[in-house]
Amino acid sequence: MNQKLDDAAIMKRVCAGEYLLFDELVLRYRQRLLRFAWSKYGNQCAAEDLVQEAFLAAYAARETYNPAFAFSTWLWTIFLNLCRRHYKREMKQPREVVRSALGTSEEIRIPEPSSTETPLQTALRTEQFELLVTYLADLPEVQADALRLRFFGGLKFSEIALTMECSLSAAKIRVKNGLLQLAQRFSEETPSEGEVS
Repeated sequence: MNQKLDDAAIMKRVCAGEYLLFDELVLRYRQRLLRFAWSKYGNQCAAEDLVQEAFLAAYAARETYNPAFAFSTWLWTIFLNLCRRHYKREMKQPREVVRSALGTSEEIRIPEPSSTETPLQTALRTEQFELLVTYLADLPEVQADALRLRFFGGLKFSEIALTMECSLSAAKIRVKNGLLQLAQRFSEETPSEGEVS
């Protein structure tokens, strides 16, 4: 039954006292938030803590939600602000500690494979994800976050603009420039056809 309710209707009922319905929103958004946080911090514990903190903050601020705006935008704004605060705390530590926050490959949890995926495909996807996490960490934060929101969060450009508090054209430019830089990095790492590594 809850699957048929849209986010705004669930929030309206949560604010009216049906608090357990908030679990449905957690189920809908948890994986996307986790993918974003994993790719940003590369640390499973930090990612899960940030996601949990975002849901607690959203629940605590439930009365401030305006149904004129998408719930997803409101939640992602809360989450992105938490990520910024976490990043500022990390920046107060010595630089090498911040870089090591990317962690080892064991700490980076990759989304579950499909049932038809072969072990080789899983290994390649894992390696590509780890490489992507590394390359995203080297991008300017606004570009990397715009890419994470677009591809891990599944947000539209208009939602990215609202979440990042920038214009629609700025959101598109951040995604485009980030993609161009990622493509450049991947092409530098990929051997050309005649080259043997």
